[in-house]
Amino acid sequence: MKKIVNWTNLRLILMLGLVIFLFSFTSKRNEQRKIAKIAVVFVGENNIFLKEEAVNKLLIENLGNPLAIGKDKLDLNKLERKLDSNAMIDESDVFVSVDGVLKAVVKQKTPVARVINGSGSFYVDYKGGKMPLSDNFTARVPLVSGDINTKDKEKFTQLFRVIYEDEFLKKNIIAIQIMPNASLKMFNRNFDYQIDFGSMMNFETKFKNYKAFFQKAVLDSTLYKYKKIDLRFTKQVVCTK
Repeated sequence: MKKIVNWTNLRLILMLGLVIFLFSFTSKRNEQRKIAKIAVVFVGENNIFLKEEAVNKLLIENLGNPLAIGKDKLDLNKLERKLDSNAMIDESDVFVSVDGVLKAVVKQKTPVARVINGSGSFYVDYKGGKMPLSDNFTARVPLVSGDINTKDKEKFTQLFRVIYEDEFLKKNIIAIQIMPNASLKMFNRNFDYQIDFGSMMNFETKFKNYKAFFQKAVLDSTLYKYKKIDLRFTKQVVCTK
């Protein structure tokens, strides 16, 4: 009985050793395989500000000829850092599939406003960073004129996000003018009146007041009569004909 048990144990050890050898051999060969091709996948927004060719170029600049490189020679973290440094890219994930395809999954930045001032024109993205304009696509976001002070940057970003995430505001607010005293004037897409928004203090309440006023004025068919909508007072909306 003891010899049978020993022989059984020996067979198990041999089989385990064989499995480990085959696994190591396969893994080694897999690491040494060349990259078959590069595939770029965009996720998130459907609007393509950055073309696939541009992402491929970023990868190739750091790889040389990717089809001549073994999988074991790739520094995937370095490639991700390179892609993430692009002003159009929010984040990326780079990996090699089992069949040897180098895949780059790319999430682009989301613009929430377009600023035009003395330093040029650029987008403000969802996180408050600068995003360059794209030759491939123009985002339908409010056009902001004037300077955004550094100390007010986060507050402006919050305001832009509220507009972006609200279907009514996103559709109707097409422009924002930053005045020298930091008060805001806004403009509606379909009507000629000016919105005197005042400071950014209590801006969410002001937007709620504006939406309530707008819905009532649409029912009354009076919107076309007004030249100015004053939202500076959070308790009321003052209209000027």
